[in-house]
Amino acid sequence: MNVLSLFDGMSCGQIALNRAGIAYDKYYASEIDKHAIAVSQHNYPNTKQLGDVTRITTVNSPKIDLLIGGSPCQGFSFAGKQLNFDDPRSKLFFEYVRLKNELKPKWFLLENVVMKKEYAGKISELLGVQPIRINSSLVSGQSRDRLYWTNIEFDLPENVGKNLNEYLEPGWYSTREKSYCIDANYGKGSNLRRYLFCGSRQLVFKDGFTIPEWINKENANEFGTDNKGQWRLLTPEECEILQTVPVGYTSIAPKLWRYHMLGNGWTVDVIVSILKGLHRSLKSV
Repeated sequence: MNVLSLFDGMSCGQIALNRAGIAYDKYYASEIDKHAIAVSQHNYPNTKQLGDVTRITTVNSPKIDLLIGGSPCQGFSFAGKQLNFDDPRSKLFFEYVRLKNELKPKWFLLENVVMKKEYAGKISELLGVQPIRINSSLVSGQSRDRLYWTNIEFDLPENVGKNLNEYLEPGWYSTREKSYCIDANYGKGSNLRRYLFCGSRQLVFKDGFTIPEWINKENANEFGTDNKGQWRLLTPEECEILQTVPVGYTSIAPKLWRYHMLGNGWTVDVIVSILKGLHRSLKSV
């Protein structure tokens, strides 16, 4: 089986294929970020990098059995400007559609953020299937709500019942049962106001520290000017665990780019649950 992963990032698809026990012959990746490519090649040196997705054609692509990808989501995200298909990054989705139509893989999988129904409907129309909504909180200590379009029949992942506090280094705790979604800009930092009152950019706190009851949206940042080590971001290793990526998988990359890749990546164990559905199809081949 040959696999083509578009917008491959750090190759979470290969982690998932191996964890799901799906054998493949060649894994072709389309990616342009040098740090992500370096991490992929470090962990999977046999990956065939094809470069820019817009330059891939039926002429330079081999026969593909499985097409996977998570096209850039910034234009669809409720957290962004919601430019949708007018956002140049979100327009790359049409490259996925183009290659799906040209290469005609047996199976496909596309992941993206939860978005307005009209835009999800457009994607469903072009792919010919309805999305399945899965939150990574089922398999991890992170809340990460995503849509998955696929023609693979699979069972939803079981709820493993993991709490964020189970993933943290000793001496630290969270006020939340599940982490806020790790995004691509997580490494740029956070503050008490954003965490407590804006619902994003997860922080964790030192054992023994209690958030004062009098803190509000107006004074939170003033209080947090010098936290004296009482709170911090999640470490890259904690983010790897929350994304169900092997600990140390991204360690060769600079710290900021580790966060960036993990925020852009997949929660691997969700993808594993989907790809396990291939066992049924492969048995009938």
